[in-house]
Order: sequence, then C-alpha cells, then structure tokens
Amino acid sequence: MGTEELAHLEMVSTIVHQLTQNLSMDEIENSGFGPYYIDHTIGVWPQAAGGVPLNSCEFQSKGDPITDLFENLAAEQKARSTYDNILRVVKNMPEVADPIRFLRAREIVHFQRFGEALRSLQEQLDAKNFYAFNPSFDAPTKCE
Repeated sequence: MGTEELAHLEMVSTIVHQLTQNLSMDEIENSGFGPYYIDHTIGVWPQAAGGVPLNSCEFQSKGDPITDLFENLAAEQKARSTYDNILRVVKNMPEVADPIRFLRAREIVHFQRFGEALRSLQEQLDAKNFYAFNPSFDAPTKCE
C-alpha cells in the first residue's frame, strides 16, 4: 500500500501541475494562489489546503500493531474525506473528478484491508486485554 500511496501523491501532484501550468499572473493573484507562487512558482510542493507543508509528522508510528492499524484506518478515512471535499468543488471538471474518484475508491479499499488486518490481529489476542498492552513487547517470557 505504501507504494500505491506514493502513486496517489504523484497523481494529485500531476493534477495540480496541469491546472496551474498556464495560469496568467492576474489569475494567480485573483485566485489566492499568489503566496504559493511567490514561494514555489508553479512547482508542485506538497502541502495541505491550509498551506502546511507535507512533513514526516504526517506519518505516525508507535510500534504497537493495534495503535498503528488504527492510525492507518484514520489516515485512509481522512484521505477519503479530502477526496469527497475535492469532488464537491470540481464536480463540473471531469478531467479532475474522474481521477479523484479513482483515488477515493482506493482509499476505501485500503481502509477495508487495514480493517481486516486489525480483526485478524485482535483474533490472535486475548479479547479482554487487547487495548491494554503491546503484544509485540509484552509477550510472556520464560525464565530458565
């Protein structure tokens, strides 16, 4: 899934590039794209809609399989919500909406796969305690 997620980033970046490559200076200024243009011209610089650049803080990992799977589930849902919001904005632009619909569908599949992994992991744990410990660190040890 990690490789596919990088491909998603490439697809979104390509869409952004295609939408901005022929903007006039007036269009850049009037669209609110001016501050971005000043920093990056029309180069693709991955960032949230609010302007926060992509960084390693976006990739959360605790080393606990339960925690990490819930983080992955949340990330897929957040991506799906973002694509839903994009689709509301670009509904009259099929050249943007169609690939976004594809990406949204992939996020749903990823969510389902992470959910299956979580269920599988939970089945292997003591159901009464699966939120209380990290099975990879707190496994019983034998003293010899």
